[in-house]
Amino acid sequence: MSAQRKDIVVVIGPGSIGRAIARRVGSGRTLLLAGHDEQQTKEIAEQLTGDGFETAVQATDISDRDAVDKLAATAARMGAVTHVIHAAGVSPTQAGVERILHVDLLGTAYILDAFGQVLAPGGAGIVVASMAGHRESPYDRDIEQALATTPTDQLLTLPFLAPERIGTTVHAYALSKRANSLRVQSAAAAWGKRGGRANTISPGVIITPLALDELSGPRGQWFAHVREVCAAKRFATPDEVGDVAAFLLGPQAGFITGADLLMDGGVTAALRTGELTMSS
Repeated sequence: MSAQRKDIVVVIGPGSIGRAIARRVGSGRTLLLAGHDEQQTKEIAEQLTGDGFETAVQATDISDRDAVDKLAATAARMGAVTHVIHAAGVSPTQAGVERILHVDLLGTAYILDAFGQVLAPGGAGIVVASMAGHRESPYDRDIEQALATTPTDQLLTLPFLAPERIGTTVHAYALSKRANSLRVQSAAAAWGKRGGRANTISPGVIITPLALDELSGPRGQWFAHVREVCAAKRFATPDEVGDVAAFLLGPQAGFITGADLLMDGGVTAALRTGELTMSS
């Protein structure tokens, strides 16, 4: 008798947040870790293996459709794809406008397309977006509809996504993260036909290496003011995102799909009330 194949948890971007989520849902399952830096991903796999998790690694550039499709195919061969965690991305300090669009916006669309074809019945996915997606939204109705429903291979041909029209990396990031939640909402309908669910988490400042780049970058003073003004009076930890993700991926959230959960300690609320401005 052949050995029973384990359920597969795909972790795209196994950094601080991806790992925190993986630790909460990975027990008794195989973690397929997909990172841009293969050596770093292998080191993370070794850490998780040492903690008792079963792991596999596949180097993946999410801005490359073929690479994402190969990742989905690998996951499907390994077993039943029950969980998809997408926590990869670049920040406004780390990359230029075009790179942000290709990784944060287009890469997410590739992932939703590919894993919508292989997700097991009853499976669920999480896309880690950002509170930045709430900062400038809602955009005009036509823009939001285009971001939500334009075929993936045509996304970056949309006129308002031309880099010269976007201008700053901060705006590119906010637009990409708003697109993430809109694409997930659309994907939830398709995933639902397979018996699956998809949701977005939009965290505020979570203390990770990516966030530390931002805090020490040109907008560091603004982030310091954010911490003072927001209701929580602090930034958050990856474990807190892990707790929220575990809920959304679990059976208690079986009626939640196509949703975007904002967890930013009250930053967006402060922006809405005018207590905080983007130029503060």
